[in-house]
Amino acid sequence: MKDAEILALPFVDEHSVLVAAEPDAVWRGLGEVLEGSGGRWGRVVRLLGCADRAASGPRPPAQGATLRGFRVAVADPGRELTLVGRHRFASYALIFRLEAVASGHTRVRAVTRARFPGPAGSVYRRLVIGSGAHALVVRRMLSAVGERAPKGARGTARPATT
Repeated sequence: MKDAEILALPFVDEHSVLVAAEPDAVWRGLGEVLEGSGGRWGRVVRLLGCADRAASGPRPPAQGATLRGFRVAVADPGRELTLVGRHRFASYALIFRLEAVASGHTRVRAVTRARFPGPAGSVYRRLVIGSGAHALVVRRMLSAVGERAPKGARGTARPATT
């Protein structure tokens, strides 16, 4: 999926967290969280018929690598990680943007864009987005990034105020 195609996907939501760590440490933490979540999603990825079912590629994620359910479209270490994917009910992008906001702190934003075509896609959207399940998963993921991104020994995360 190219940049224009990603931006053409409708906006779904955005969540952010402030992490007490530098962008490079947050980048490494994000890579660890994404790698660690792959095994738990194996069955879901198969049931949904995701195009990218297996993890491949180097650590941290690099452009063209795959994670379960996603392909890395953009990997700009310490700045942006764009994951794209598709399955029988949706085409989607999950965009992580990292921004140094103060000495030793990074704001991490997770933007979701997706298209849910047809009646089955509409039902899927209600089940996953409308139920709040997607938001819960993304917020947990962001919290886990804060826990893994070291500042000294360990970083901390708190929901952003913006």
